[in-house]
Amino acid sequence: MIEVASPAPDFTLPQTEGPDVTLSALRGTPVVLFFYPKDNTPGCTKESIAFSDHLQAFADAGAQVYGISKDSLKKHANFTAKHDLTVPLLSDENGTVCDDYGVWKEKQMYGKTFLGIERTTVLIAADGTIARIWPKVKVPGHAEEVLEAVKAL
Repeated sequence: MIEVASPAPDFTLPQTEGPDVTLSALRGTPVVLFFYPKDNTPGCTKESIAFSDHLQAFADAGAQVYGISKDSLKKHANFTAKHDLTVPLLSDENGTVCDDYGVWKEKQMYGKTFLGIERTTVLIAADGTIARIWPKVKVPGHAEEVLEAVKAL
């Protein structure tokens, strides 16, 4: 389980376009990781569009933003194309990063219990420590709130 002020667990994951992303290689700039359950679902689509819409503002604030789910790169590519997303998506198919960040949790829907990604955003400071965690994210206004936190670093 991650905590504010602790070192962010390092990882290397493939992204939709471009080379694999290694978190430790991004040291020196703030990084936003938004973990989401599944491509092409209503909440995940709205969240990914919101981060895409604000991607330039994050870049202007010196931060990089990545979405992470357990979907394959092929599903990510289809999702990106269908919704004209600009935010890079990382594929954690084996779930290691989801486990390391504590977002793979028991969930309930319609009376059924299952394991899945709890919508969570993590802000990592330029020094590689966790600056802020947003668990159980509600999508409306979230990207803007994260952007303000980046600007406050």
